[in-house]
Amino acid sequence: MIHLDTSVLIDALCGDKSLAPKLRRLLDRGERIFLSTLVLFEWRRGPRIREQLDAQQALFPSTDAIPFGPAEALAAADVYKNVKRARGREIDIAIAACAIAHDAEFWTVNPDDFKDIPNLKLIRGL
Repeated sequence: MIHLDTSVLIDALCGDKSLAPKLRRLLDRGERIFLSTLVLFEWRRGPRIREQLDAQQALFPSTDAIPFGPAEALAAADVYKNVKRARGREIDIAIAACAIAHDAEFWTVNPDDFKDIPNLKLIRGL
């Protein structure tokens, strides 16, 4: 199982869609890929056009987003207490904690933003 960071969704569905081929390959080989509700929030609050929203909905329906519930909140609080630079990173920490709580790998375009988070299975080299 892979949880996506908002950065991957943006790079796959916006602009030159640089990550679209990699995302398609993963989906074609049956990889289970999910968005958390926090990623859905970050994605939808941005300046999206209808085509991008439709693509997200087709690939990752909003109703299938992984909820940020009590287990995820507890995991996020634990991460927050155990990283050196927590302040100002609350949403990123919560997104990462959701992946941790679901024992999922985490795919981001910005691995340096997450490398200090314990127990996060960062995907590198896709």
